Amino acid sequence: MHTQQIDKTEAVRLVEELPDTATWEDLMQKIYVREAIEEGLADSAAGRTVDVKEVRARFGLRP
Repeated sequence: MHTQQIDKTEAVRLVEELPDTATWEDLMQKIYVREAIEEGLADSAAGRTVDVKEVRARFGLRP
């Protein structure tokens, strides 16, 4: 996991998107998903990816 500085405006937007009945767990899930997406995009941009064919071969899955 890479530690990134947050954009406060984006953090507020995430909170505002939650329904009034949201729990702390709902907020943590939203943050976790957002962080995972951002890390995946950063990995992709940096070329830290593996082709799906290679992954299938590693795990013995059909192409």
